[in-house]
Amino acid sequence: MKLQILIQTLLILLFAAVSTAFAVDTTKVYNSGILVLAFLGFCALVIVVQIIPAIVLMVGSIRSMIKTMSQKELARGKAKN
Repeated sequence: MKLQILIQTLLILLFAAVSTAFAVDTTKVYNSGILVLAFLGFCALVIVVQIIPAIVLMVGSIRSMIKTMSQKELARGKAKN
């Protein structure tokens, strides 16, 4: 049993060491230009601007749920008394 675990461990370590040989070559220089960066920045800006109203809506709905739940609890408390 220990021999099997040892063999499995050695195979995992071997495959982990070999996987770095197929990594991407990072010696190339970024060469796209300012227009590509401006376009990507504009896309990121559109996404952020769309997220802001979604967050505001979510916070408002959570507040209304909490308010409704607390009103129900108050009504239950008055009914018991």
